[in-house]
Amino acid sequence: MTRVHTFAGSPLDRAANFRRDGEWLKQKMRAPDARYLALHQLKAGMQTAGGLTIRWRNVAEVAEILGNGATVVFLGLATDSRPCFAIDAGDGPPPFEDGRFVDVRAAATTCPGDDAAILAQARSLIDWHARHRFCAVCGHLTEPREAGYSRQCLAESCKAQHFPRTDPVTIMLVVDGDKVLLGRQARFLPGVYSALAGFVEPGETIEEAVRREVKEEAGIEVGRVRYHSSQPWPFPSSLMIGCIGEATSTTIERDAEELEDIRWFERAEIARMVEAWRDEGQLRMPAPLAIAHQLARGWLRGE
Repeated sequence: MTRVHTFAGSPLDRAANFRRDGEWLKQKMRAPDARYLALHQLKAGMQTAGGLTIRWRNVAEVAEILGNGATVVFLGLATDSRPCFAIDAGDGPPPFEDGRFVDVRAAATTCPGDDAAILAQARSLIDWHARHRFCAVCGHLTEPREAGYSRQCLAESCKAQHFPRTDPVTIMLVVDGDKVLLGRQARFLPGVYSALAGFVEPGETIEEAVRREVKEEAGIEVGRVRYHSSQPWPFPSSLMIGCIGEATSTTIERDAEELEDIRWFERAEIARMVEAWRDEGQLRMPAPLAIAHQLARGWLRGE
């Protein structure tokens, strides 16, 4: 079964083989049919007429921003072969009077799935460039290369190359027969419980990360771990690796620094919580946007 979560399933051909072809890229950037997605303070330019969708702009509309040396990333080719780019519109006043700039997480709840996937790619890369203006080796300025998929140090004595990173995060639904382990952090919305999650550490497998995180946060031992599905999470740039872990112990020892509460829930409770994700005042799962919600739905279906 192919599972496509929010922020996944981009319709663009990333055309990675053209990223080092400088002349090809220049031609595409100046092409009359080139499309630009502007991001302002990491919010995406959207239009609301007929529903929330990406407000694509042509090269003339972004000419001034381009002339100021804005960061540009090649996103890929649309199904009609039109080249698509993301451009950083800076931190000053919004550059356009029409359309509006919307938080990517908020936009993804209502915009088409294809657009949400493009927003994830654009936000992650523009954010990475903003955070990596200086070389991690020598501290000198860097500049974009390979259509925005690398940066190179400008110091002649260094010239180190840097590439966008994606941080792997395991997110696991721990099960014991017809029971599921869910926890909540103090920052969660009222009543929300979610799957446990944590970053994969260096030298660690996905399975090892699942077992370690669950043991650390809940004191529960996990045996068999199986992969379910994954989700890009562009805040700033993670890959959520959804897993199902089978508990081999059930006594909870909560990590009070990580979790406000953690408990076992019966199947009927999970079914109610999945459907009640909008309802304040009730126990509930995160919104369908989150892979934790989809892991729970999948488990209820027997996946």
